[in-house]
Amino acid sequence: MKKNADPVSVIFGLLFKAYGPQHWWPGDTPFEVIVGAILTQNTSWTNVEKAIDNLKSKDCLNSEKLQTIRQEDLAELIRPSGYFNIKAKRLKTFINFLFDRFKGDLDRMFALPIARLRHELLSVNGIGPETADSILLYAGGYPTFVVDAYTKRIFTRLGLLPTEHTYHQVQAFFHEHLDEDERLFNEYHALIVNHAKEYCRTKPLCDGCPLAAFPCPYLKGVSNE
Repeated sequence: MKKNADPVSVIFGLLFKAYGPQHWWPGDTPFEVIVGAILTQNTSWTNVEKAIDNLKSKDCLNSEKLQTIRQEDLAELIRPSGYFNIKAKRLKTFINFLFDRFKGDLDRMFALPIARLRHELLSVNGIGPETADSILLYAGGYPTFVVDAYTKRIFTRLGLLPTEHTYHQVQAFFHEHLDEDERLFNEYHALIVNHAKEYCRTKPLCDGCPLAAFPCPYLKGVSNE
């Protein structure tokens, strides 16, 4: 962690004190984490869990089975995740990339340097920056900060980021303020997600907010959205 006075570090400390360790990402294996990262696009994790349970029940949660299963059958198994036809295609596209580029071996994939692997992941249709970074951090253990809508919501409300910042600008902000530590990045993002669900919602619940010491327009009854 960088200087204690740094607001980004202070916020981490307050969130950790409030919520404790989060033990993220939910997944038994790196491959399951990757599948979850693709399925969680535009849906809740509860729905993703149902889809993953379906894959497990059919012994399909491995690269070989996902390579051979028909896309239509895969779509039916992951139906609970929503947009299931699109996500089945995206899973198939990633699996084809994994086999074409790394012979289906995740260890070979994760042996690449982070910049190179990130570039290659982003070249896979259906994998954007957030999904790529989730794969890198949570499945591969690379030190990259995952940015999502919750991150932008909280830190723009606190006045630490402008609303117009792009994904990569927000990510660069965290990389500048924090040590390059995958465990810290993992914990911080998980705490952000928890806080956004508990307090900093679209319509926030400000009473008892662990970040109440920071200036926030909602605490004054003024919305900036």
